[in-house]
Amino acid sequence: MNNPSLELQIQSLPDNPGVYQYYDKEDKILYVGKAKNLKKRVSSYFNKIHDTAKTNVLVKKIVTIKHIVVATESDALLLENNLIKKLQPRYNVLLRDDKSYPWICIKNEPFPRVFSTRRMVKDGSEYFGPYTSFKTVSTILDLIKELYPLRNCNFDLSASNIKNGKFKVCLEYHIGNCKGPCEGHESFDNYQTQVNAIREILKGNFKESMRDFKTKMKDFAAKMQFEEAQKIKEKIEVLENYQSRSTIVSPKITNIDVFSIVSDEGAAYVNFLQIAYGSIIRSHTMEMKKKLDEADQELLSLAIIELRERFHLLSKEIIAPFEVEVGELLKVTIPQLGDKKELLELSIRNAKYYRIEQLKQLQIVDPDRHTNRIMAQMQKDLRLQAEPRHIECFDNSNIQGTNPVAACVVFRDGKPSKKDYRHFNIKSVEGPNDFASMEEVIYRRYKRMLDEHQPLPQLIIIDGGKGQLSSALKSIDALELRGKIAIVGIAKRLEELFYPGDSAPLYLDKKSETLKVIQYLRNEAHRFGITFHRDKRSQSALNSSIESIPGIGEKTMLVLIKHFKSVKRLKLATEIEISAVVGVSKAKKITDFYKTSNL
Repeated sequence: MNNPSLELQIQSLPDNPGVYQYYDKEDKILYVGKAKNLKKRVSSYFNKIHDTAKTNVLVKKIVTIKHIVVATESDALLLENNLIKKLQPRYNVLLRDDKSYPWICIKNEPFPRVFSTRRMVKDGSEYFGPYTSFKTVSTILDLIKELYPLRNCNFDLSASNIKNGKFKVCLEYHIGNCKGPCEGHESFDNYQTQVNAIREILKGNFKESMRDFKTKMKDFAAKMQFEEAQKIKEKIEVLENYQSRSTIVSPKITNIDVFSIVSDEGAAYVNFLQIAYGSIIRSHTMEMKKKLDEADQELLSLAIIELRERFHLLSKEIIAPFEVEVGELLKVTIPQLGDKKELLELSIRNAKYYRIEQLKQLQIVDPDRHTNRIMAQMQKDLRLQAEPRHIECFDNSNIQGTNPVAACVVFRDGKPSKKDYRHFNIKSVEGPNDFASMEEVIYRRYKRMLDEHQPLPQLIIIDGGKGQLSSALKSIDALELRGKIAIVGIAKRLEELFYPGDSAPLYLDKKSETLKVIQYLRNEAHRFGITFHRDKRSQSALNSSIESIPGIGEKTMLVLIKHFKSVKRLKLATEIEISAVVGVSKAKKITDFYKTSNL
């Protein structure tokens, strides 16, 4: 693929289920498809030659890729179907069967029937779904049939027809699948009670039915009717495992638009979903550049007016995360639970993914702007006087007080500057005293920087809690740098940030970019310090081992250390391998020593 724009769009796709849409250079829809993993599925179109000519032609025409993120693969299947029917893309007509998905209908009629259908009729009937397969629908209908004996005939069971004896019971009545309302053997109220229970099951409310079935099962068991009790138990198991609805919600929710907003320092991202009969038929996210740090309420109000005009939306109700000023004729719903809440959460999720996508593209296309945004965010989150363009992080390493060392890692513009990393051997501290070690290292580091007139960092991070921070502050005060450099301590367990003179820690959002940069610094300091400490222990062990060998002097010892690196490698080496480094005579002394010693 030789199209940088497409490569950029693909790189920014999320690894989530959803629906993708391809557009040509004239912004006409070419194709709508579903994916369990959007990035992998879309990438597969561009990394090979396809078997069919139509697919190859399609790929050549693609200029723009859009996508909608959903919660599950089933949701992607349903959303794909809705968008194909709405947008009628050219290549979907050629490449796939544009089928409809099944619903379960409670018919608006006396003694309502419950059945599956692919066609929705606006006659007051209730529809539940859509479902991704008829297998699911059949399972539900079989369950309903077993639990509640309803009629399956299409007779007009009006009160007058039943009174006049127009119909006769059929075989279903005689085998127990129907209670015979056609001849008046079952009252309308009793029948309607069963329909109400079915309606609750289809909505996902199993509590009442579950309670009734458990009571029946216990009654059968108490009467020693174990076969009947087992049948009820099987019904309970089916109810427990059954998922009645997709997150693409009930068709009762129709002609409603959903709006949500996600914002940062420089921009806001507004997502809009158009809902018809419980399904998404359109999704769009727009970016709004902030000029004067406008509030989300103001930005969302402007966006709603713009989007409704742009897409000619005529709905009388919208769903939003908070109150917005959009005129008195438009009803604003702020859902707290239920289907509408699920739709709002789905819209917010799409806005967040769009923001992440834009930031990824920004990082690739304009890294300076990306860095400026992160620096501004860190300054705000950490309450700093200046952007932390230069950050240094310190960590101590020792095992039971042996070979104590410290590490200093340096980040510039939010990225590691490895040429500026420094190791420190602890010189003035005896034993495992991390507090005193930190005090020494901080003093040595910044005393030298002051002496050499090097620019100081805007932020120092100490890997540790209040104790480590207090020790570092002693050196900062001794060097009269208090107030000239910001300094914070980070405690590992809860990622608490401690500030000088403040007993209460600061907690950052676990997903914030500021915390991610700090964690990266801390982990780098830990890795860098541990590596140095490990190397120092190995060298110390090698030194002590070689010094014990009679006839081996300091010069030979340094040559062996440089070549073999560790005691283990020296002990495993053959006399010939060692002689190649220090000569035959010394090699024999070394091999003889290790043969007779326990080192």
